[in-house]
Amino acid sequence: MEQYFAEEAILSMTSHLIFIIITWRVLQSINFDAFFRKNKVFEARALLILVTIALGTTVSNFFLDFIKWSNSLIYLF
Repeated sequence: MEQYFAEEAILSMTSHLIFIIITWRVLQSINFDAFFRKNKVFEARALLILVTIALGTTVSNFFLDFIKWSNSLIYLF
């Protein structure tokens, strides 16, 4: 049973990191200069990091939930 929790933890951590990296790469392609004041680079970067973590984690949770739900379908039949 402990092996299952370890595998789930590794899968979740890996999934979160992968989706956070993908989200960061996607958000880097968008020009946000018009949305931030001049000389507020630190604040803009901090907001971008927080948005990246929030979006990446949300997408990762969706995929992890979808995998769990798919594995639970065997109990339907």
